Amino acid sequence: MSSPTSDAAKQKFHPLHRSWQRILRFLLPSENDTWLTVFRIGLGLQVTLYALFLRSDWHNLFASGGRGLVGRELGEAISSFDSALIPKLGWLITAGRNLNMSEEAVLTVAWVALLSAGCLLLLGLLSRPAAIVAWFVHLCVAESGGLLAYGADNFMTTALFYLMLSPLPDRYSFDHWVTKTKPKNSQALGFWRRVLQVHLCFVYFVGGLAKCLGNGWWDGSNLWRSLIRPPFTLVPPDLLVHFKYVLPLLGISICLLEVSYPVFIWLKRTHWIWLGCILAMH
Repeated sequence: MSSPTSDAAKQKFHPLHRSWQRILRFLLPSENDTWLTVFRIGLGLQVTLYALFLRSDWHNLFASGGRGLVGRELGEAISSFDSALIPKLGWLITAGRNLNMSEEAVLTVAWVALLSAGCLLLLGLLSRPAAIVAWFVHLCVAESGGLLAYGADNFMTTALFYLMLSPLPDRYSFDHWVTKTKPKNSQALGFWRRVLQVHLCFVYFVGGLAKCLGNGWWDGSNLWRSLIRPPFTLVPPDLLVHFKYVLPLLGISICLLEVSYPVFIWLKRTHWIWLGCILAMH
């Protein structure tokens, strides 16, 4: 008869057992919370600047009688085609009316809440409630102004969603210094970082595949429009015309860069190269 020790050893070296252990090591790596600190501070800065930059146009963009080119109602109607359950600023305005608050007052409160949440994230004070408020208000704003939103808004909403679920607070936050909480589980920290990494792989692969299916990136026209689109006119149009033959090569390079991201971002030799190219692309 085989002993329990020998049976355990056989199971340990069984192919399925080894495969399962590799999956667990991939999904649950041991990490410290330094990445979470950078993530929290970066999103806090992003939310704060987002609110400050929109301050002067906030009511024009989102009030019913605003002077923007596209009203809030149109953006919310288009968002409702996807799902009626997506949060919008109209929800907050309707709730405010039930409390005898004017639309202008509700919009002001929403802006103050977004700015305050960004500042709290920067400090690491009330980190999780601040992340929840920032995610919800930004989602409402992005969906109500959907026709004016672009890819960065989607990334921002997704990042805030992961932040509010992450094992906050981190050790460099005011929350940690005040409450003196014990260090977080290293595998839980590793899991949430891994989820973010895998999500980015899907985002870039699907985005790159979508670019490959169209003609705009192959002939450089999409790159041309992105470079001359105000207020992001980074390169003078006459200079772009002079180097117009380079645009198709750059467009194709972007397609290949995004499609191959899920492969080369994991390889040690190409990790930093692909990360640098992605940052340069943005």
